[in-house]
Amino acid sequence: MKLPKSTYNWLSILGASIAIIAFFLIVFFFVISVLFDQGSSYMGLIIYLILPTFMVIGMLLIPIGMLIQIRRKKNQIFIAEGMKWPRVDLNDSKHRNAFTLFVVISFLFLFLSSIGSYEAFQYSESVPFCGTLCHSVMEPEYVTYQKSAHAKVACVECHVGSGADWYVRSKLSGLYQVYAVAVNNYPRPIPTPLADLRPAQETCEHCHWPEKFYSNRIKKERHYLTDENNSEWNIQLSMKTGANHHTEKLSEGIHWHINPDVKIEFMSTDNKSEFIQWIRYTNLATGEIQIFEDNMMPPDSSFFADGQLHEMDCMDCHNRPSHIYLSPPDYIDASLSKNDIDKNIPFIKLAAMEALKEIYVSKDSANLGITNSILNFYQENYPDILTKHEPKISQAINAIKSAYHENTFPEMKVRWDVYPDHKSHIETQGCFRCHDDNHVSKEGKIISKDCNLCHSIIAQGKPDSLNMAFSSENMEFIHPVYIGTDWKDYSCVDCHAYLYP
Repeated sequence: MKLPKSTYNWLSILGASIAIIAFFLIVFFFVISVLFDQGSSYMGLIIYLILPTFMVIGMLLIPIGMLIQIRRKKNQIFIAEGMKWPRVDLNDSKHRNAFTLFVVISFLFLFLSSIGSYEAFQYSESVPFCGTLCHSVMEPEYVTYQKSAHAKVACVECHVGSGADWYVRSKLSGLYQVYAVAVNNYPRPIPTPLADLRPAQETCEHCHWPEKFYSNRIKKERHYLTDENNSEWNIQLSMKTGANHHTEKLSEGIHWHINPDVKIEFMSTDNKSEFIQWIRYTNLATGEIQIFEDNMMPPDSSFFADGQLHEMDCMDCHNRPSHIYLSPPDYIDASLSKNDIDKNIPFIKLAAMEALKEIYVSKDSANLGITNSILNFYQENYPDILTKHEPKISQAINAIKSAYHENTFPEMKVRWDVYPDHKSHIETQGCFRCHDDNHVSKEGKIISKDCNLCHSIIAQGKPDSLNMAFSSENMEFIHPVYIGTDWKDYSCVDCHAYLYP
């Protein structure tokens, strides 16, 4: 079986060489990744995207070269008689062999292309592709995702969801993102894509059933003070997720906000919805409508011109379901609780807080700064403690650096306060964006700041002197450090925002 003479040209030969080399490289790398488990996000990029592109380009060069060769040899005939369609006569052995070769190669190409296209699609939808391909850009999201409650849920399940329309939208958006990364023209930190995410009803509610009754749950928190003994302070809360009895469904409790008979809309002029000045409550069963306005920052005409009306859904409170960046007090408390940091080292919590007040511009500067800060803290204030606990302090420094790198990413300018968590009210406004005693309706109804609407304290204090509440009793909050009644007069965020210089 001979190839047509038109294939004997440098362009077709070059194309065939590129296609053959790319094909064998695809097979080679695929075998390596499968048999020897040597795959990575970059290996997948080469196997399913880069090499197939070169193979297709090479195969396209073959017919292009043939056409150029035919045109070159029969140029005079084409000029004289005009362009004619090629004739295929299967009774001619040459035509038959060429046609057979064309059909076989086309079938193999289409078959392998379909497999490759499917694998490329699967790869582009995978977590490693989303999280590790652009390592420095997506590192904050990927690291926090791996330790989240959704670590087994693929990124595309929430960021894309089902349906061809959202898939196309995400890929078109991704093209610009690839360009921005290639030319190093992207914002640091990456903005939260709230405006580009599809509604929670089309993503979250595939797994989470809003109408289901969720009983109250016990939440136990363990904190450590910055005194010499790193004193432990515990608090246990009964979270009022739903009503007290399943027959009452969503008539009260935290999930009242997603009651199907209730519609809550709000307006905010900032893209993070941190400052909500206008709220409209609609009872869909009775038709009752109430409008609440912030009497501390009353909305004016410019507010209504710039603000966007938004209907409340799950993401307005659970806005960090997979990418949670803990603040320094929180992740140091977690390390102390896990014994990654020895609680018996005097003042270690205070030393850690002093070290983490600084803003570091890179991982290396953070490692050096944290080490020097903690060592200097003990050398200047408690040299005897440093001498006695030096090995434990060195181990604690490594644990502090590790916890820092799991929650703070200097190169991307990402830390806990860049992406505030609205599900609480300690270090961000969260619940207090609406529940602040300042949102009042014309009828005089107030959106209450009463913490007992959402949870009841059932135990609090040091482990050896824990105060326990009686059944169905709402215990008044006790601040670990005595500050009088200031905790009643101010929001928690006013002090716990852990302000940096």
